[in-house]
Amino acid sequence: MEKHLVAVFAIATVLADAIGCGGGTVSTAGGDSGAQASSSSGGVSGSSGASGSSSGGGSGSSPGSSGGGEDGGTVTVVPPSCAPGGPGMTNCGLNSESCCTSLLVAGGTYYRTYDPTDSDDEVELAPDGGPTGEADPATVSSFLLDKYDVTVGRFRQFVNAVQPPDGGAGWLPPAGSGKHAHLNGGNGLNATGGGYEPGWLASDNANVAPSDANLESCTPPTWTPTPGTLEDNQETLPITCVDWAEAYAFCIWDGGFLASEAEWEYAAAGGSQQREYPWGSTDPGVTNQYAIYNCYYPLGTTSCMDLVNVAPVGMAPLGAGLWGHLDLVGDVVQWVADWHAAYVDPCTDCANFTAAWGRGLRNADDYDPELYLQSTHRGYNPPTGRYNSYGVRCARMP
Repeated sequence: MEKHLVAVFAIATVLADAIGCGGGTVSTAGGDSGAQASSSSGGVSGSSGASGSSSGGGSGSSPGSSGGGEDGGTVTVVPPSCAPGGPGMTNCGLNSESCCTSLLVAGGTYYRTYDPTDSDDEVELAPDGGPTGEADPATVSSFLLDKYDVTVGRFRQFVNAVQPPDGGAGWLPPAGSGKHAHLNGGNGLNATGGGYEPGWLASDNANVAPSDANLESCTPPTWTPTPGTLEDNQETLPITCVDWAEAYAFCIWDGGFLASEAEWEYAAAGGSQQREYPWGSTDPGVTNQYAIYNCYYPLGTTSCMDLVNVAPVGMAPLGAGLWGHLDLVGDVVQWVADWHAAYVDPCTDCANFTAAWGRGLRNADDYDPELYLQSTHRGYNPPTGRYNSYGVRCARMP
């Protein structure tokens, strides 16, 4: 086993050196809390990169380290957005871990529409103990989803690639990249209208323009032209004011893709558990332990003070979903792959790629009320829009 792991690492390193890219694969699995295979994948010239995963007992290990639990793990290479290390890359959450940590979501079937509450906001269960009003079934294959929203520090590395400081040619995703290449023989997600996921379209190139002016055009922006320090937490704030194309391009550059809306909700709902909130049915309260919402951060009062109400990623530890993801609801909303439309049934690894007025968004931001924290809540807006609470979270091949 040890020789095999060394060989895998050596091959990944040679490939990364050959193309002049920090791409590679990070994967560990721990047996703690029934949760988490953890992986971070690096991109290769805009592709999804290769991905691997290995199970082990015990607590597992962090991305970028060797070993796993008692049964072993893999030696890894961090994705481009965390490769330099430092604020916003290697100090996320209360445990100050890699901001590129990615967790396995085990596939299954669930209902995208369900009602976990009654009019008094109390849990209302069907006779069999489940939610009521179930509709729009979907089957989702296993995938990796980043534990954290993309930070300012991670996004800064992407900006440097798209707009090199030396004025050289900037990076753009190759046409057709960014598919769920582990599905349907490499064709990606099933399109609800027939066919498959198109991947990156060259027509979106013009919308990838992460300049200081654009990233600061929202009020308030989390972006700053000058990097913050370890002490001021600036780099660990979630990036905002990115349009849909920049969100998708970032994920492709970083070795992943945008999750479909069905995948995103599956992770938030805890799969077939179909939770009211990602953490369950406990009221989120006002102490910012479950979610950053309704301007309760940082004082516990509804005092809306713009940027002050945005928390660094991972600051609501009790809000972890079934597989360990943080901030799935609250702090910032996240773009998904789909155009917004009514659900189409049945859905097996499906997404809507028929152009419409808006792209899908999930789920709530630091200003939104409690209702928006529910796992079933949907949003959408024009893909070219920049908003002060819209960010990104990447998915990856399992």
